[in-house]
Amino acid sequence: MMPALRPDLEIISQWIKPRSRVLDLGCGDGTLLRYLRETRQVESYGLEIDDENITRCIQSRVNVLQMNIDTGLSDFDADSFDYVVMSQTLQAMQHPDKILDEMLRVGREGIVTFPNFGHWLNRLQITFGGHMPQSRVLPEQWYSTPNIHLCTLNDFEQLCGEKNIEILQRTVVNSAHRTSPLMHLLPNLFAEIALYRFQKKEP
Repeated sequence: MMPALRPDLEIISQWIKPRSRVLDLGCGDGTLLRYLRETRQVESYGLEIDDENITRCIQSRVNVLQMNIDTGLSDFDADSFDYVVMSQTLQAMQHPDKILDEMLRVGREGIVTFPNFGHWLNRLQITFGGHMPQSRVLPEQWYSTPNIHLCTLNDFEQLCGEKNIEILQRTVVNSAHRTSPLMHLLPNLFAEIALYRFQKKEP
């Protein structure tokens, strides 16, 4: 049976060409890579640190390596992949700027998704509540969250500019993975989740 995809992973899958090479950083139980293998005939590897997820990947015949992404991707040669994917993990990295460099060293294109800290509900909670926000996409308390480098869309796009990274596609959605005209008009204010496809700018 074909694995069911989260809506954000469905968007990612549409960005990936058939028969390409894909590396998924923090691949979880391997659902995306299994789907891409069965629908796009991709050649893929996943990196994961959780033992239970690794077991699920193996059961699904997904190629998986147990690695801490924060230590870098030195085990992979430059240009080993067409796409390097990181879904809902960038904000949990010790050095998200360095992982972007590594993604574009080993891959031709990068794809990331992350919660938008600039969403208006987060701003209201900070401004009027005086505390770190909680929401459907950021449900944890400040002291137990794995998210250590939250950012807004503007922050991410500024970092891409500093690193000479070209944004190829951007999709913004809410927690139900639906979009709206307001999100397209003011994405940094109304989007809850951002999805980006990017590459290194040509010299």
